[in-house]
Amino acid sequence: MKTAVALEKSYLLLNHGPTVLVSAAHNGTENVMAAAWNMAIDFVPPKVCVVIDKSSYTRELIGASGEFTLSVPTQNIAQLTTKAGSQTGRGVQKLQALGIATLTPEKVGAPLIVGAAAWLECKVIPEPEMAKKYDLFFGEVVAAWADSRVFANNRWAFDDAQHPGMRTIHHISGGVYFTCGEQVDGRSR
Repeated sequence: MKTAVALEKSYLLLNHGPTVLVSAAHNGTENVMAAAWNMAIDFVPPKVCVVIDKSSYTRELIGASGEFTLSVPTQNIAQLTTKAGSQTGRGVQKLQALGIATLTPEKVGAPLIVGAAAWLECKVIPEPEMAKKYDLFFGEVVAAWADSRVFANNRWAFDDAQHPGMRTIHHISGGVYFTCGEQVDGRSR
Protein backbone atom coordinates (compact mmCIF):
# COMPACT_ATOMS: atom_id res chain seq x y z
CA MET A 1 0.00 0.00 0.00
CA LYS A 2 3.07 2.22 -0.40
CA THR A 3 1.98 5.24 -2.43
CA ALA A 4 4.20 8.07 -3.64
CA VAL A 5 3.83 11.45 -1.92
CA ALA A 6 4.71 14.59 -3.88
CA LEU A 7 8.02 15.93 -2.58
CA GLU A 8 6.59 19.38 -1.87
CA LYS A 9 3.99 17.67 0.38
CA SER A 10 6.45 15.34 2.14
CA TYR A 11 6.59 17.66 5.17
CA LEU A 12 3.06 16.44 5.99
CA LEU A 13 4.50 13.04 6.87
CA LEU A 14 6.38 14.53 9.84
CA ASN A 15 4.56 17.70 10.85
CA HIS A 16 2.43 15.89 13.45
CA GLY A 17 5.56 15.06 15.48
CA PRO A 18 5.97 11.28 15.23
CA THR A 19 8.92 9.24 16.39
CA VAL A 20 10.94 8.02 13.40
CA LEU A 21 13.21 5.11 12.63
CA VAL A 22 16.44 6.39 11.08
CA SER A 23 18.17 3.91 8.79
CA ALA A 24 21.59 4.09 7.20
CA ALA A 25 23.80 1.83 5.11
CA HIS A 26 27.41 1.83 3.97
CA ASN A 27 29.66 -0.86 2.44
CA GLY A 28 27.11 -3.63 2.95
CA THR A 29 26.32 -2.74 6.56
CA GLU A 30 22.86 -1.49 7.51
CA ASN A 31 21.61 -0.09 10.79
CA VAL A 32 18.50 1.49 12.27
CA MET A 33 17.79 3.61 15.34
CA ALA A 34 14.79 5.42 16.80
CA ALA A 35 14.69 9.22 17.02
CA ALA A 36 12.02 11.32 18.70
CA TRP A 37 13.67 14.64 17.86
CA ASN A 38 13.01 15.23 14.18
CA MET A 39 11.03 17.59 11.98
CA ALA A 40 10.35 18.90 8.50
CA ILE A 41 12.07 22.24 7.92
CA ASP A 42 11.32 23.32 4.35
CA PHE A 43 8.96 22.76 1.42
CA VAL A 44 10.88 23.18 -1.86
CA PRO A 45 13.24 21.51 -1.91
CA PRO A 46 11.87 19.53 1.02
CA LYS A 47 14.22 19.27 3.98
CA VAL A 48 14.20 17.50 7.34
CA CYS A 49 16.40 17.48 10.40
CA VAL A 50 17.01 14.84 13.03
CA VAL A 51 19.13 14.68 16.18
CA ILE A 52 21.60 11.77 16.12
CA ASP A 53 23.99 11.33 19.04
CA LYS A 54 27.76 11.31 18.42
CA SER A 55 28.07 7.77 19.78
CA SER A 56 25.44 6.32 17.44
CA TYR A 57 26.57 3.73 14.92
CA THR A 58 23.84 4.96 12.58
CA ARG A 59 25.53 8.37 12.65
CA GLU A 60 28.80 6.78 11.51
CA LEU A 61 27.03 5.13 8.58
CA ILE A 62 25.26 8.38 7.65
CA GLY A 63 28.56 10.24 7.77
CA ALA A 64 30.18 7.66 5.49
CA SER A 65 27.30 7.34 3.00
CA GLY A 66 25.84 10.86 2.98
CA GLU A 67 22.27 9.56 3.08
CA PHE A 68 19.60 8.11 5.35
CA THR A 69 15.93 7.18 5.46
CA LEU A 70 13.18 8.03 7.92
CA SER A 71 10.39 5.52 8.50
CA VAL A 72 7.38 6.64 10.57
CA PRO A 73 6.53 3.69 12.85
CA THR A 74 3.03 2.66 13.93
CA GLN A 75 1.55 1.07 17.03
CA ASN A 76 2.03 -2.30 15.35
CA ILE A 77 5.80 -1.91 15.51
CA ALA A 78 6.15 0.09 18.76
CA GLN A 79 8.06 -2.71 20.54
CA LEU A 80 10.38 -3.09 17.56
CA THR A 81 10.91 0.71 17.60
CA THR A 82 11.90 0.60 21.27
CA LYS A 83 14.31 -2.28 20.65
CA ALA A 84 15.85 -0.52 17.64
CA GLY A 85 16.33 2.59 19.76
CA SER A 86 17.85 0.86 22.77
CA GLN A 87 20.36 -1.54 21.21
CA THR A 88 23.51 -0.77 19.30
CA GLY A 89 24.18 -2.02 15.83
CA ARG A 90 27.92 -1.85 16.34
CA GLY A 91 29.35 -5.34 15.82
CA VAL A 92 26.00 -6.92 14.94
CA GLN A 93 23.59 -6.76 12.03
CA LYS A 94 20.80 -5.16 14.09
CA LEU A 95 18.13 -5.44 11.41
CA GLN A 96 18.63 -9.20 11.15
CA ALA A 97 19.12 -9.67 14.90
CA LEU A 98 15.80 -7.96 15.65
CA GLY A 99 13.99 -9.54 12.71
CA ILE A 100 13.24 -6.18 11.11
CA ALA A 101 11.82 -6.54 7.61
CA THR A 102 12.78 -3.89 5.08
CA LEU A 103 11.66 -2.41 1.78
CA THR A 104 14.09 -1.43 -0.94
CA PRO A 105 14.53 2.33 -1.36
CA GLU A 106 14.56 3.95 -4.79
CA LYS A 107 17.07 6.80 -4.48
CA VAL A 108 19.37 5.99 -1.53
CA GLY A 109 21.01 2.88 -0.11
CA ALA A 110 19.49 2.92 3.38
CA PRO A 111 16.55 0.56 3.94
CA LEU A 112 12.92 1.47 4.59
CA ILE A 113 11.20 -0.29 7.50
CA VAL A 114 8.16 -2.54 6.91
CA GLY A 115 5.18 -1.69 9.12
CA ALA A 116 5.76 2.06 8.98
CA ALA A 117 3.04 4.51 7.95
CA ALA A 118 5.39 6.67 5.85
CA TRP A 119 8.92 6.71 4.45
CA LEU A 120 11.32 9.47 3.40
CA GLU A 121 14.60 8.98 1.55
CA CYS A 122 17.12 11.71 2.30
CA LYS A 123 20.50 12.98 1.11
CA VAL A 124 22.59 14.70 3.78
CA ILE A 125 22.93 18.46 3.54
CA PRO A 126 26.42 19.01 4.95
CA GLU A 127 26.34 21.18 8.07
CA PRO A 128 29.40 19.90 9.98
CA GLU A 129 29.31 22.60 12.67
CA MET A 130 25.63 21.87 13.50
CA ALA A 131 26.35 18.15 13.60
CA LYS A 132 29.38 18.63 15.83
CA LYS A 133 27.84 21.17 18.20
CA TYR A 134 24.20 20.01 18.35
CA ASP A 135 24.17 16.46 16.88
CA LEU A 136 21.78 17.88 14.27
CA PHE A 137 21.65 16.34 10.79
CA PHE A 138 19.89 17.94 7.84
CA GLY A 139 18.63 16.06 4.82
CA GLU A 140 16.99 16.87 1.53
CA VAL A 141 14.04 14.57 0.89
CA VAL A 142 14.55 12.94 -2.51
CA ALA A 143 11.66 10.44 -2.37
CA ALA A 144 8.61 10.04 -0.11
CA TRP A 145 5.81 7.53 0.33
CA ALA A 146 2.97 6.81 2.71
CA ASP A 147 0.72 3.87 3.42
CA SER A 148 -2.49 4.75 1.58
CA ARG A 149 -4.57 3.08 4.31
CA VAL A 150 -3.72 5.96 6.67
CA PHE A 151 -2.46 8.80 4.43
CA ALA A 152 -4.34 9.86 1.30
CA ASN A 153 -5.02 13.17 -0.44
CA ASN A 154 -2.26 14.75 1.69
CA ARG A 155 -4.08 13.95 4.95
CA TRP A 156 -3.64 11.49 7.78
CA ALA A 157 -6.83 9.52 8.45
CA PHE A 158 -6.57 6.80 11.08
CA ASP A 159 -9.41 4.28 11.10
CA ASP A 160 -8.95 1.86 13.99
CA ALA A 161 -11.84 -0.34 12.87
CA GLN A 162 -10.48 -0.92 9.36
CA HIS A 163 -6.76 -0.64 10.05
CA PRO A 164 -6.01 -1.40 13.72
CA GLY A 165 -2.55 -0.57 15.02
CA MET A 166 -1.75 1.87 12.20
CA ARG A 167 -1.67 5.09 14.26
CA THR A 168 1.74 6.73 14.39
CA ILE A 169 3.60 6.78 17.70
CA HIS A 170 5.05 9.70 19.67
CA HIS A 171 7.73 8.92 22.26
CA ILE A 172 7.29 10.13 25.84
CA SER A 173 10.21 8.36 27.56
CA GLY A 174 11.48 4.94 28.53
CA GLY A 175 9.78 3.10 25.66
CA VAL A 176 6.35 4.62 26.31
CA TYR A 177 4.45 6.33 23.49
CA PHE A 178 1.28 8.25 22.78
CA THR A 179 -0.52 7.52 19.53
CA CYS A 180 -1.81 10.12 17.14
CA GLY A 181 -5.34 11.00 18.26
CA GLU A 182 -8.54 12.05 16.62
CA GLN A 183 -8.58 14.83 14.04
CA VAL A 184 -10.01 18.15 15.21
CA ASP A 185 -11.14 20.69 12.61
CA GLY A 186 -10.15 24.16 13.82
CA ARG A 187 -11.19 26.03 10.70
CA SER A 188 -13.94 28.65 10.75
CA ARG A 189 -17.20 27.63 9.17
